[in-house]
Amino acid sequence: MSDHQPVLLHETLAALAVKPGGRYVDATYGRGGHARAILERLDERGRLLVMDRDPQAIAAARCNHADDARVTIVKDAFANLTAVVEAADWCGRVDGLLLDIGVSSPQLEQPERGFSFQSDGPLDMRMDPDSGQSAADWLAHADVVEIGNVLRRFGEERSYKRISRAIVAARDHQAITTTAQLADIVSKVITVRESHRHPATRVFQALRIFINDELSQLETALKQSGKLLAPGGRLCVISFHSLEDRIVKRFMRRHSLVDPIWRGLPDIPESALPLFERPHTAVRAGAEEIEHNPRSRSAVLRVAERRA
Repeated sequence: MSDHQPVLLHETLAALAVKPGGRYVDATYGRGGHARAILERLDERGRLLVMDRDPQAIAAARCNHADDARVTIVKDAFANLTAVVEAADWCGRVDGLLLDIGVSSPQLEQPERGFSFQSDGPLDMRMDPDSGQSAADWLAHADVVEIGNVLRRFGEERSYKRISRAIVAARDHQAITTTAQLADIVSKVITVRESHRHPATRVFQALRIFINDELSQLETALKQSGKLLAPGGRLCVISFHSLEDRIVKRFMRRHSLVDPIWRGLPDIPESALPLFERPHTAVRAGAEEIEHNPRSRSAVLRVAERRA
């Protein structure tokens, strides 16, 4: 397994504007690259709360920070941010909240997790292997319309009808239980190949997003962020494809505007004022980072600051 490289690290630290004595939440710990960099900028008064629903990520966090009294570690999905932050008594006092959305490099590199078609493994795809149904379990009973809708909505796959029919036809002969089986089915359907893209890329993306309810989780976390942040606190979200980025962009834009009902009026009530200042310009990886970490090519960092 290659060393984990957190994407947009320097840009994220700059966006968080880490204060030595501040309170920060890394709601997607992964393997801790961003968290370690935040901790380096905190003094003994600073605090960091890290979350992840992947038990391997939580095990890594406990190993890395077992002796650091500044760190609180919680196994949970980031859709449950409010409950976790309330338990820490940090509501309205968080100086920075980081969400690094999607699958991590260590997850992709472990065949037994089933996220990637690069190596054969069980078709699982769950962020938390102890919760919910695997991709194989779902594909075993979903009908052709359900499968097609998932591929179209979450993978933006143009050939969703042909692929979904091929999946259902294949499982009638043999259960689809491995990543290699699924990748092979898709490869036989997609005859026109895109440069530098495996034909199963969108299918695996769609199933992963669906199995882990990723877009709904993101929307829920964003809705909670405003009341968790302190005045001037920063919300930083790193996404890796257009579906996620569109949700983040629209949320930040919508909540940086006065309620349309009151727009232009002289006396605007507090409840109608925007949650955030005008969002920062989206940040993408530079050529040097992309060269050393190709996964960063699709990363987009968006930042919003809680209105004081």
